[in-house]
Amino acid sequence: MKTYRREFYVETPTRRAFVNITPRVLECLQESGIQEGLLLCNSMHITSSVFINDDESGLHYDFEKWLERLAPEMPHSQYRHNGVENNADAHLKRQVMGREVVIAVTGGRLDLGTWEQIFYGEFDGKRKKRILVKIIGE
Repeated sequence: MKTYRREFYVETPTRRAFVNITPRVLECLQESGIQEGLLLCNSMHITSSVFINDDESGLHYDFEKWLERLAPEMPHSQYRHNGVENNADAHLKRQVMGREVVIAVTGGRLDLGTWEQIFYGEFDGKRKKRILVKIIGE
């Protein structure tokens, strides 16, 4: 069995953003040479996530509005966590959107559905954050 590990970084200019990282993950898969196996992709930060969904701007807008209703950023005083960093809402949003995705690799390709893309979800941005890709297989 072969293994492959690579990290890359994302930095968003805004506090919240959704970034399509599918091309970068595909680069990792090609570099690995693995044809059959599993790919794990996860955010290495507790205020961001990796998830799979459609790359459609209306949906991303809906995610933003829905997450803000579930865990509004303001007022900062509503959260006991806030103090040094006012990012409690970002921690909660990450819990909802998840930490990672696992995708089957078949014939050297990601087994994604027709409209599925891999996204990095940023909920406390404006700084560089790390993403891990780990692939195991043959």
